[in-house]
Formats: sequence, C-alpha cells, structure tokens
Amino acid sequence: MLFLALESSTDAGSVALWRDGEVSERHCPPGQPSSATLLPLASALLQEAGIGFADLEAIAFAAGPGSFTGLRVACGVAQGLAAARNLPVLPVGTLETMAHAANAARVAVCLDARMKEVYFGLFVDGVSVSPVGVYAPDQVPLPETGDWLAVGNALSAYPVLHERLAARGLAMNPDVAPTAAAVAALAAPRLARGEGIDPALAVPVYVRDKVALTVAERLAKGGKA
Repeated sequence: MLFLALESSTDAGSVALWRDGEVSERHCPPGQPSSATLLPLASALLQEAGIGFADLEAIAFAAGPGSFTGLRVACGVAQGLAAARNLPVLPVGTLETMAHAANAARVAVCLDARMKEVYFGLFVDGVSVSPVGVYAPDQVPLPETGDWLAVGNALSAYPVLHERLAARGLAMNPDVAPTAAAVAALAAPRLARGEGIDPALAVPVYVRDKVALTVAERLAKGGKA
C-alpha cells in the first residue's frame, strides 16, 4: 500500500508517506501556518521518495478535534488531492493518534482546546472507551483508578488538570502529540479493509462549535476585553 497522511490538528503539522509498512515523516516549519506549508511539504516528501501524487492509493488525515483552522486545512488538502485522482479518503481521530503514539494499554488523552478547555478521551488498547468531549480543566472526568497514562499538551497548559491527575496517581507525558506517522499507522489497516470514503464525505470533527469567546465570556474567565 502506498498512501499519504496529513496532520495539522495543532500548530505542529506534519505529513507522512506509508509505503508497504515503511513510514517517512516530515514536520512543518515552526511558526508558519499549515495552510501555507502542508501541501508543499507533502510534495517535497513525495519527490524525495521518487514518486508522484498519481502513484498514491489513498489520502489519510487527522480529522479532529483540534485547531479549527488546522482541521479544515488537513481535510481540504486531503479532499483536493483525493478528488482530483479518484482516491479514497481515510479520516482518523486526532486523540486516537495520540493514544497510539503513547504506546500504553490505558491512555487518557488531554489536548489543549484553547479557550481554557481540554479535549479529553479515554482509550484502552487503542480503542475509545469514552466519548471524546471538551471540558474545563477542573471538570475533566478522570478515570476511577490510577492505572492510566495521561498524555498531551493540556497537562502543561493547565496546572489544575495536572494536579488532579497526579492526585489520582496517573503517570503523565505532556510531550505526546498528534503526528502524521500515527495517522498513517492507524489508517493502513482501514485501507486494507476497504474502509476509505468518498472525498466529498470527509469532514472535520470539531467536538465543539465555538471558535472564540465573547468579550463577556473572556472577562468572566479572568481575561481581558
């Protein structure tokens, strides 16, 4: 199998090429928007591998949750590349990729949702066992026991969440982030099972419907107008 994977759920975007089980990954330059870097980076990766977009069998992408703009970029690029070549698209959950990258049996994924909120989900052996939701850091529904690994940048962004997890006895790794390599690893067996979808049906998974707080909401949370 030969397919491209795209990830831009956070500021650290990346692309990966899956070729019969081997993965090559490149990361977007820091400080530049994924809208300007994701497609050129994918083109460069394919060129390095000596292949073209016409050689691909599918396009996978991280569907969310995450940055609204980043999710739209990855979805739009995936749709454009796939539709032009009549290829299937494989959406993969962002938190699912982080659980995969954590390499642990029981993972609590905590991704900074901005606006003083956290995208949160529980995964056992890579399978979601709780609905992915968005919560205030002091309202995240913690697992009952400490036999979990908590991962994601929300652990560093919100001290109250870190303290709650530590009190429950969870191990923590804030450095685990969504990557295109993890998207590719999860998409490969789905492509083999024929689970790709029509590009027109691919949509981002936002989880919440608000992009920003109102002035009143910012003031209520202690921010500035």
